[in-house]
Amino acid sequence: MRVISGSAARRTLYTPAGMEVRPTTDRIKETLFNILAPYIYDVDFLDCFAGSGGIGIEALSRGAKEAVFVDNNKVSIGCIKKNLEITKLADRAEVLMLDYRSAFNKLRMDGKSFDIIFMDPPYKLGLEEDAVCEIERCGILKPDGRIIIEAAAATSFDFIEKTGFEIVREKKYGSNKHLFIAYK
Repeated sequence: MRVISGSAARRTLYTPAGMEVRPTTDRIKETLFNILAPYIYDVDFLDCFAGSGGIGIEALSRGAKEAVFVDNNKVSIGCIKKNLEITKLADRAEVLMLDYRSAFNKLRMDGKSFDIIFMDPPYKLGLEEDAVCEIERCGILKPDGRIIIEAAAATSFDFIEKTGFEIVREKKYGSNKHLFIAYK
């Protein structure tokens, strides 16, 4: 896994060993950031369920103002910090070793909100609905912001219609997909 473009382009990133972390492939990451290219510069970015931090680091490399990385796994947090050092992007990053609910509450209490919230929760645990509802409850998405969720292709997002959000785009890749969600 590597940084594809920007100030840290071509730097190889470390990933935690084991099957608990599924790093987004370079091809899928490149497609995602081609979609985000017009919107990434100078944004506040949240990488939740961050794993190795590859998505948030790519955002920083391409000009995001700040990125906050959230994961509750000690090995992942160590990996994120190492990758931020390697890419020399640590000065624009905050790393939180918390579960997503605690992190969202902390960010709310700190008065932070984000232009882009990227989430890649573990597949098949149904965390997407609770996480989206917590984002809405905490008010950490800016009014013109987007939530992007990476999920298994079969994951249902019918719950979105019961929230203040709507799906504005869906990009399928085979076994997984990205959903782009915004306020109604």
